[in-house]
Amino acid sequence: MSAAQAKMTDAANGDIRIKSLITLIETLTALVAEENAELAKGLPASRLKQVDEKNRLAEIFERTVAECAAGTTSLTVRDRVLREQLMERILKLRMAMDENLVRLRAAIEASNRRIEAVMQAIREQIAAVSPYGASGRVAAARAVSSGTSRSA
Repeated sequence: MSAAQAKMTDAANGDIRIKSLITLIETLTALVAEENAELAKGLPASRLKQVDEKNRLAEIFERTVAECAAGTTSLTVRDRVLREQLMERILKLRMAMDENLVRLRAAIEASNRRIEAVMQAIREQIAAVSPYGASGRVAAARAVSSGTSRSA
């Protein structure tokens, strides 16, 4: 194989890697957008069906980025159009992930508020039926209203 053929093969392999990375980013972006739509409806984060797949794809993406940063993989893009597509997809993913972060934080805060409301109701219910006061001593008998009727 000549040097020119080797360069052509490397370029073709690089384009294939870039195209597969673009596909990965598009799939991940679509999943995050779907998750964002469900979070916008008020669904708790724990009930989202996209979480496992999103985590799997994000792990692949992170591994690819780490390999590029470490220099073990090169994603040199000679084709300007392909490079622009990659950058556009990365920006869309970043915007979707930024929105996802905001929505997940809101969902977590809402879950915490629900948990606190339930805990407060439990505390109030326990306090209402407990024979002990705040000091730990038996509380004084609660006042009970009773009446008599003379018209019998």
